[in-house]
Amino acid sequence: QVKLVESGGGLVQPGGSLTLSCEVSGAGFSGLEMAWYRQVPDKERDFVARISRYGNTDYNDAVKGRFAISKDNTVNTAYLHMNNLIPEDTAVYYCRARHVETFWGQGTWVTVSS
Repeated sequence: QVKLVESGGGLVQPGGSLTLSCEVSGAGFSGLEMAWYRQVPDKERDFVARISRYGNTDYNDAVKGRFAISKDNTVNTAYLHMNNLIPEDTAVYYCRARHVETFWGQGTWVTVSS
């Protein structure tokens, strides 16, 4: 059973930083493509960032230069480092793992507000 557990969300002021974590169990982590998506109520889930099994990264233009995705194969965890946060970044952030199948975490709220 593959399980993804996100953590690190919360309330942050505009201009602040947060790091989200996604711990994966039940799968060979090093072989997974990991990604982050986000969703606000009544809207579709949007792609944020992706890191391949080889470490290649890809970002939504809206977060490029502010967010960074990384992973640590030794602790089966992917990260989303978010800097210079703006109110438009407020959303539920979801971690996604993919190899042959796709798996999602339960989501973690990020609220950017003064």
